[in-house]
Amino acid sequence: MIASIRGEVLEARIDSLVIALGGVGMQVMCSPHTISTARVGSPITLSTSLVVREDSLTLFGFESAESRELFEIIQGVSGFGPKLAFTILASMTAEDLRAAIGNEDIARLTKTPGVGTKGAQRLVLELKDRIGYATSSQSNISAAGWNDQVQEALVGLGWTSKDAAKAVTHLKNQQDLDSNDIATLLRLALQYLGSS
Repeated sequence: MIASIRGEVLEARIDSLVIALGGVGMQVMCSPHTISTARVGSPITLSTSLVVREDSLTLFGFESAESRELFEIIQGVSGFGPKLAFTILASMTAEDLRAAIGNEDIARLTKTPGVGTKGAQRLVLELKDRIGYATSSQSNISAAGWNDQVQEALVGLGWTSKDAAKAVTHLKNQQDLDSNDIATLLRLALQYLGSS
């Protein structure tokens, strides 16, 4: 198993980074947050998990070993494969996931694309005693702060300032937008830019 990777970032894509490793460019699936903080030409270290399928080898990258471990644990829950496990960890931090499971916060878990009520209940039932912990503090970002962070991340990914501002304005105008997670907001902004 490839447990970690360290090398220079050669390319930042919408869903992955290409990292130089011994003369080879390794494509590593990464969260929007990881991609937004990576800089082409700079070194990066990621904890990784290699998923082997009959027709593919996919390397998933995480900012911490804890996130990688949670990724592997989630796949042990019935109905949760690597892509859905990765989507969960791309849309919330490891700490937020532990808190959501510990607090049996089904509403928070179902905000992740692909996770329905039954799936969220399964996560809580099977993982609460293993990884969950209850907490009364919620990590929120201020309404004024998220737009700057998302805009900077989009510019860092190669979008123009004008396009980044347009995407942020689009998100602000979404009446049903109920998220305080930068990774989720960045993903939505990338989806908007990709379709416009």
